[in-house]
Amino acid sequence: MKDVELNDVSCHADGERKSHHSDKMKSNLVARLNRIEGQIRGVKGLIEKDAYCDDVLNQIAACQSALNSVGKLLLEGHMRSCVVERLQEGDQEVIDELLITITKLIKK
Repeated sequence: MKDVELNDVSCHADGERKSHHSDKMKSNLVARLNRIEGQIRGVKGLIEKDAYCDDVLNQIAACQSALNSVGKLLLEGHMRSCVVERLQEGDQEVIDELLITITKLIKK
């Protein structure tokens, strides 16, 4: 993805695993999550107003799609940075970790 920008920082800072997203990427992710938060509040409002079930379900689908987009961005950034770095360091366990994470993301 074009908007995945990473700083030149290690995934392992001070013995602690951390992401190293650029300020632009963090801002993008936070903005997306803020919109999702608003969508969730909208779904809650629809339920409180006894809105037609199909309308509520369509809004839930939109929320899920938005969350999937955030997950996709994070996964791509993780693979392009942390996973590559750990593989270059000879850490093959990152593959098992990544497969578990992907399984969780695609579970329905």
